[in-house]
Amino acid sequence: MDRNNLSDLVSFLTVARERSFTKAAAKLGLSQSTLSHAMRGLEERLGVRLLMRTTRSVSTTQAGERLLRSLGPRFDEITAELETLSELKDRPSGVIRITTGRHPAETLLWPRFDAFCAKYPDVKIEMILESGLTDIVADRYDAGVRIGEQVAKDMVAVRIGPDMRMAVVGAPSYFKAHEPPKKPQDLTAHDCINLRLPTYDNIYSWEFEKAGRELKVRVEGQLTFNDTIFVLKAALAGHGLAYLPEDTVAPHLEKKKLIRVLADWCPSFQGYHLYYPSRRQHTSAFALLVEALRQKQK
Repeated sequence: MDRNNLSDLVSFLTVARERSFTKAAAKLGLSQSTLSHAMRGLEERLGVRLLMRTTRSVSTTQAGERLLRSLGPRFDEITAELETLSELKDRPSGVIRITTGRHPAETLLWPRFDAFCAKYPDVKIEMILESGLTDIVADRYDAGVRIGEQVAKDMVAVRIGPDMRMAVVGAPSYFKAHEPPKKPQDLTAHDCINLRLPTYDNIYSWEFEKAGRELKVRVEGQLTFNDTIFVLKAALAGHGLAYLPEDTVAPHLEKKKLIRVLADWCPSFQGYHLYYPSRRQHTSAFALLVEALRQKQK
């Protein structure tokens, strides 16, 4: 449909309902002469007369009345839908896809998602648990969650968690048969529970630092998993030493189900960040989620 016809049809409906060029012009924000010219142009293009004009009133012809009954309800539906869309500015909606690991999902994301979903019921969140590094652009994610140092430089990074520390732990039953390590190099003589990283299909090297000295130790052991939840279970069962986030093992340390070693070799480091492409145009729902996840300054 010609754009001019569409605009003039809206003007026609207003004139027909108001039965006055003066009132219709005021409602449309047009001058009476402009509105009158538009109506004459519409009638000429359609080849029929739509309005009967007198010095005191305006009424519809038979063709005009038919057009009013036919188009009026349809334009009303369009107007109502546009008003509904406008209301969505105050009721954000849409789907947000996030890739993350199990640890940040359990400790940071879910506790905040719980309240966020209750507040914004029209926003749908799809959280995919992956332990490897993911190309969020290629895999069509809106955002990812990773340790700060793992976020690519061309991404926007928003801190969502505090600094972290790792911990080397073992069960009391394990240490009954093994002397606790005094330095990272001693780990090569211990049974250690390994974690396999899917990104490069290799075994994760345990990382240590003390007085500016950094070490990476490739440990050996009977068990290897690709999920930290089983690394923890194996450590609690006494199968060897594990290298896990401090907050994961803290409850077990308090209950003396695990014993920590090499604590002086495990400094803190940047915690988790939400990251997303800087060039992507995001929705209001996504912006609200970012603020909900953002680490609050104390």
